[in-house]
Amino acid sequence: MSNIIIKNSRNTKNAPQDTLSTQSVAFSHYNNISAQLPINPVTGALVHGDITAQAQQCLENIAAIIKSIGHVVSHVVKINIFLKDISDMVAVNTVYADFFENDFPTRVVVAVAALPMDGALVQMDALISNGEGTQPQAPCKLIKMARNTENAPQDTLSTQTVAFSHYNNVSAQLPIDPVTGKITTGDIKEQAKQCLKNIKAILESIDVPLDDIVKINVYLKDLADIDAVNEMYTTFFPDSAIARAVAYVPARTVIVASDLPMNALVQMDAVVSHGDGTPPQEVEDRHGIVIKANNTENAPLNALSTQTVAFSHYNHISAQLPINSKTGTLDASNIKEQTEQCLNNIKAIVESINHVMDDIVKVNIQLKDITDLNAVNDIYKTFFNSDLPARTVIGVSAIPMNALIQIDAVVSNAEGTPPQK
Repeated sequence: MSNIIIKNSRNTKNAPQDTLSTQSVAFSHYNNISAQLPINPVTGALVHGDITAQAQQCLENIAAIIKSIGHVVSHVVKINIFLKDISDMVAVNTVYADFFENDFPTRVVVAVAALPMDGALVQMDALISNGEGTQPQAPCKLIKMARNTENAPQDTLSTQTVAFSHYNNVSAQLPIDPVTGKITTGDIKEQAKQCLKNIKAILESIDVPLDDIVKINVYLKDLADIDAVNEMYTTFFPDSAIARAVAYVPARTVIVASDLPMNALVQMDAVVSHGDGTPPQEVEDRHGIVIKANNTENAPLNALSTQTVAFSHYNHISAQLPINSKTGTLDASNIKEQTEQCLNNIKAIVESINHVMDDIVKVNIQLKDITDLNAVNDIYKTFFNSDLPARTVIGVSAIPMNALIQIDAVVSNAEGTPPQK
């Protein structure tokens, strides 16, 4: 479907360039910006200095990319911050507050085991609004809607939910009781429950049901907690009679964090369909745009996540492990074989909905050993024929099924979802 609405892939010399990713990939009403390391684009070298200097460079790189495509920082809808040390969050926040001033996007902050460049202390990626759309869509002034509710924890440096066009992005929710402002006492089940209650409260505050979530990311301190989290997760999804009738669950990625803010055990963020769009779109559109969930037997099936969930002009693909869909087991032994299996699974999902790999706009890769990245790249580039997607790579301490790699993706969806033709 890539010949209907054109993916707009762009790079600028004013930010670091990478032969294996595009700095900014726009499609429909969003731009996906690749993870930015604290690299000086003039020297191509990592910025020497403390976390403050490195955070400043990451944000300057993002700002340079945004400016190069005719946008401004206030157009950022979501930002992800990956730290080597969670205690650096205080210093990062000081830089961050000056950068965004008062117009804060949704945000995720997580500490990870490793980053792609030795010596890097921080890495950031971003999602920005794209009011002009991509060809052949006509330019349209659309209003970003940033909203908070007292029924969920508030943060002075992030907005709980930011809607633009037909999507809402919800900030990472920690297991904080919004009444006390403190982490919920109790085990991992209670913390997972509080995260989901906070997400549900945010959605209810904007009159959106939980089953309008198309993608959810779960960040765990200990992968051994996943069964307990899943037990609680199934009490929230499916949430409605309609969703239960078709066994709908969102696409999902589980990421192991080295640490989380407030020493939490779990945190979750979400991407939500927003049928009514943002002004000047008609509110009446809301109930006429359909979430399309799809699974194929040619990729691994999971009862707790849908392989791909399409809404409006995007498809969100669940994290793919290097599982052989025929055997249901992890058969590949080395990193190259596992990378190929992950990408073959994504390709099978993409093809099952009549798309091609070059329709992908963003890829997220988690590696058990960051030094495997060169081997991963050798395989990765063989799956794309045209402009490479935006990309984020992080190192993690563990991956489900003891895999070496896990990959998820966002795919352009030119045909849209009904009632669009």
